[in-house]
Amino acid sequence: MELLGRPIGETEIETRMNALVQRNAQAGNGVIDLLNLVGGQAEGLLDRLPPALRMRLNETTEEALRRAAEIAHRSRSVVGEQPGWRTRALTASMGAVGGMGGLPSALAELPMTVTVLLRAIQDVAVEHGFDPSEPSIRFDSIEVFGAAGPLERDDGANAGFIGTRMTVTGPALKALIARVAPRLAAVLGQKLAAQTVPILGAAAGAATNYAYTRYYQDMAQVHFGLRRLAIDAGRERQDVVAEFRAKAAKTRLRKG
Repeated sequence: MELLGRPIGETEIETRMNALVQRNAQAGNGVIDLLNLVGGQAEGLLDRLPPALRMRLNETTEEALRRAAEIAHRSRSVVGEQPGWRTRALTASMGAVGGMGGLPSALAELPMTVTVLLRAIQDVAVEHGFDPSEPSIRFDSIEVFGAAGPLERDDGANAGFIGTRMTVTGPALKALIARVAPRLAAVLGQKLAAQTVPILGAAAGAATNYAYTRYYQDMAQVHFGLRRLAIDAGRERQDVVAEFRAKAAKTRLRKG
């Protein structure tokens, strides 16, 4: 295990752990305003899409994710790390443009949004002192997309994606993308549906992209925050993740 200097004390471990639990619990808050904007419930958004598109949404998302994995990484040599607010502003403007032309333009915008989202996740990894060029960090960045999504209820799925242990190889990365794609497809389907709302397409596109970007940035903070905490505390990553999940479960029970 990588360890820089003397391990941090129990008080700091507890403080940082509680902050990550809180961030996980609050991720996606405020998205109810988005639902009010588009006029509906999360479950009903996907029904607005044409059946043929719903059937191939997984395949479309998986392809977008494969391309994003390469493009987002290569973009680092051209554009350096960006502050989180700037990335949210960029994706919001992309969503607005995508929503102007209804479903066709929203579909054209979707791969670009996935790429920027992945790049935003990588920027969070850098913030925590990790190198996005390392295979394990690129792997972890895609794994963040395994979170439930900003329009889902907090049923524990947000914490469930953390700590998957796989050998980092080319085939493993492909398998991870195939596993993550269906969940991300459901999230992106909600976004596409919101962008098809008459008149509000551009506003809905901007709002969904902003909300989604902030959500996945928060999930990346949790993911890489736990990885950094394990290193700084001199503990095994799976032990830190197990403690996090236990605390997150208690938080859900108190909220319930």
